[in-house]
Amino acid sequence: MVPDPEALVGRLLEVEVSALCDADKSLPVVDHEIHAMVPDVRFAGPALTVVAEDDHLPVLSALAQARAGDVLVVAGNGHRKAVLGELFATEARRRGVAGVVIDGFCRDVAGLRRVGLPVFARGTLPMSGATVARAPIGTPVRCGGVEVGPDAIVFGDDDGVVIAPPAQVLAALDTAEAIGRAERAMLDRMAGGTPLADLTNWAEHVARLDAGDTSALAFRVDGG
Repeated sequence: MVPDPEALVGRLLEVEVSALCDADKSLPVVDHEIHAMVPDVRFAGPALTVVAEDDHLPVLSALAQARAGDVLVVAGNGHRKAVLGELFATEARRRGVAGVVIDGFCRDVAGLRRVGLPVFARGTLPMSGATVARAPIGTPVRCGGVEVGPDAIVFGDDDGVVIAPPAQVLAALDTAEAIGRAERAMLDRMAGGTPLADLTNWAEHVARLDAGDTSALAFRVDGG
């Protein structure tokens, strides 16, 4: 069954990227050097891919085609000039773009914070490139070590970005939601004074490890 993208995105926005990664440790995670330029963000949506190598015209062209809810995924392919700044981020926000992930650099970081659009990049540089490239839009690219097809789902928060096929994301979601519920319950118990170790099998786990046995740390929300 093909997942409904809108329903999938809605559920993703209720969990954390870390919970999804705990649910499926094989999910493709973008290079950690591609990080949030704007803090306290969470976004998800289908990928709209483009290649921009020291030239930001392809990004403007992609924005002209973007639909509300898309996540712009920009492959810089090792080039280093900024391909997005405050003007482009403002246009992305105006069009309803959910976020931007750049395997490369951006600029106008103070302006990006004012716009509030989730933008991830390797960093900021004040110098931009040319405006002449006519790169294809919506074709497979490589971003932060992850192969990104036009049907991929992009999901990010301050911890990082996952890009994966919708079916793989959907398969992990039930478990991710259960992990989120368990973690919230544990935080509530800890706020009431319960030690974290008492919410796990810690004592049994370390005893088995010390005895040379195989064991796994388990979290027990009920403290049992």
